[in-house]
Amino acid sequence: MLFDTTLRKDLARSFGGTLVVILTIVLTMMLIRTLGQAAGGVVAPQDVVLLLGYTALGHLPTMLALSLFVAVVVTLGRMYRDSEMAIWFASGVSLNRFVRPVLRTSWPVLLVVALLVLFVWPWGNRQSSELRERYEQRSDLSRVAPGVFQSSRDGKRVFFVERESADSINARNVFILSNDDRGRESVTSAKSGRLDTIDGERWLVLERGQRNESDSSNGNKTLSNFDSYRVLAGERALKRAETRPPRAMRTIDLLRQPGLRNQGELAWRLGLLFGATNMVLLGVGLAATNPRRASNWNLLLALLGFVVYYNLINLSTAWVAGGKVGLGAALLLLHGGVLVLSLLLLWWRDHAQVMRLWPRRTALA
Repeated sequence: MLFDTTLRKDLARSFGGTLVVILTIVLTMMLIRTLGQAAGGVVAPQDVVLLLGYTALGHLPTMLALSLFVAVVVTLGRMYRDSEMAIWFASGVSLNRFVRPVLRTSWPVLLVVALLVLFVWPWGNRQSSELRERYEQRSDLSRVAPGVFQSSRDGKRVFFVERESADSINARNVFILSNDDRGRESVTSAKSGRLDTIDGERWLVLERGQRNESDSSNGNKTLSNFDSYRVLAGERALKRAETRPPRAMRTIDLLRQPGLRNQGELAWRLGLLFGATNMVLLGVGLAATNPRRASNWNLLLALLGFVVYYNLINLSTAWVAGGKVGLGAALLLLHGGVLVLSLLLLWWRDHAQVMRLWPRRTALA
């Protein structure tokens, strides 16, 4: 009872501290990337926090699995360095005896990982995709801030408008500087402008303005006045996509539509769940260290193993999506192989001392 309680408390404290550190690092990196996307016009500035939340939910299963794996390695590694393991081994406790309290501490985290991967992951991807699509499918005019010069996504147009309100598609005092691939530059100004949808296309309708166009190839310049001028905004009206990418589909829909891409996404979701469980068992075997050597090579080796395993999960996903291997075969070969490797490592750690002493005992006999 004392053995289980002590180990579970140490493991829980180590898991909490590791998760806080990893969350801080990953969220900082995500925030910087999201702010860069907002500055580049990929996402709306007002959706940065919301998009950051959806992205964090998508990466939370990996962070939880990594935190749990590091907590197991660090906690058991400390017990090796403090010679606690030597005391437990001398008391008749084998390394396999550590698996039960570790799993009892880990199962709530593994349950949360399963819920996040199977249910929250597709929901977060769906919401994030809708935010990006909603902003990308807005016209360039509706994206610019009033009183600020801003370029379009393709960099070929520069806008300056004074909108009537922040959410209005109508504008006044419109200025547009555009360049095309044929070397023509045009400057268009108008008293007012609005957006119209015609046959599923977004059109910018300008009223009471003029257009000054110059051709760099021959030097011709044209000045024209207009009462009404219509230009294609270059994007279609906002529509809800009827077909979503596999990463945004529910798990039950992936099972109902067993295409190659859907099976690849299913291999990733199940692979992350199985991988989190295998890494807990693998961490028990990789935590062994020599108390006479003050080094963290076991932790570095464990982190390297996690990176390799995670990359193999991504590789198996690509193989399943490409039709090179089936879903069942990929899960069995990769995760079944890692499970067998974990059990063999535990067996070898338990019997390593006996195997080293066996030749000496034979010689003495």
